[in-house]
Amino acid sequence: MQTLIENLIASGVFGKNPPRDLVAAIVVFVMSAVVFLGVALPFGGIVTWVERRVWARIQSRVGPNRVGPQGFLQWLADGIKIICKEDIVPDEADSRLFKLAPYLVMLAFILPWAVMPFSSSLILADLNVGILYMTAVTALTVVGVLMAGWASNNKWSLIGGVRSAAQIVSYEIPAGLSIFPVVLMTGTLSMQGIIRGQGWAPQHWFLFANPFTFVAANILYMSSLAEANRTPFDLPEAESELVAGFATEYSGWRYACFSMAEWGNLFIIGAIITTLFLGGWQFPHVTNNVVAMNVLEVITFNVKVLFLVFVSMWIRATLPRVRIDQLMTACWKYFVPIAFVNMIGTAVWVAIWPDGNAAMGYIMFAGAIVIGALFIQRVIYYLRRSRMEVYFNPTI
Repeated sequence: MQTLIENLIASGVFGKNPPRDLVAAIVVFVMSAVVFLGVALPFGGIVTWVERRVWARIQSRVGPNRVGPQGFLQWLADGIKIICKEDIVPDEADSRLFKLAPYLVMLAFILPWAVMPFSSSLILADLNVGILYMTAVTALTVVGVLMAGWASNNKWSLIGGVRSAAQIVSYEIPAGLSIFPVVLMTGTLSMQGIIRGQGWAPQHWFLFANPFTFVAANILYMSSLAEANRTPFDLPEAESELVAGFATEYSGWRYACFSMAEWGNLFIIGAIITTLFLGGWQFPHVTNNVVAMNVLEVITFNVKVLFLVFVSMWIRATLPRVRIDQLMTACWKYFVPIAFVNMIGTAVWVAIWPDGNAAMGYIMFAGAIVIGALFIQRVIYYLRRSRMEVYFNPTI
């Protein structure tokens, strides 16, 4: 970013001796608009089509396949339809808070993109407290959801809002504690600093640095799904219990804001996990061309993130919703104590091996390959069995 600003000033695009702060502000504004309008908003829409197609394949259905090639434009058609619907505010609702709530949720979705490290150069603001900023602004979601539930003056909405507040605040604790092991190993809160502390090879990722970070990564991922109200932790909007939960009374554009933020948060969850545990944008240095390297780094980062997004879709299509008591029990009785053990264990590990233990990285990565091979073998077995059942019993 700094290099880009200096080059623009030197090129004379803004005239002779322009104020550096003004140029920096213009560059940040333009890049923010490009990231938000070109990446964030389209992703929130396109992922709805991808998720419905993934669900359909997993559940032996077809899914949307009419609007556009393979139904790709279904997300655009749905978006236009919902935006064109009437924006209704209930008479008994608190109209000011009711109207404000969706924008707070959208704000919690937009702000994290400012510190998203797409490559070694492509980041809007490399804050020295980047990961702290990320966790702080995403917590704004609970304010918007609780506000929506209370302002709707609807019992289903209120229950959904209260559930969301309890759920998000509770799972912030194991999520935050699961970030500390990486901070202890790198000594920095910068998103770019954390990525540079890893290598491009899997055995150099923090996911496989030691057993504590491996468990921390899984706890962080599950806690993030709970904070984002994703299945199997979607209690605040449980359709079978609360109609649509905190969003029951919403329609039109404001309802679209809630949906867009929910699906868009999948990218943020994947980006956090990728940055902390999967090496981020790290890619082998294959060329001295800076632009080419940054393109490869952007592709690497997005492939890792989209894989985690796919896993979250897989989970939603496979697992049933848990009960509220099971949700809170899992957090306070299991996730929080295990997260504390991970943090303390990593601190001891760093004290014993300040420069890391290379052998452990290879051992952990080899174990992950074995587990992955067994999992794939099991999936293939069930696919073959299901095909045989259909072959011998065509009425299934």
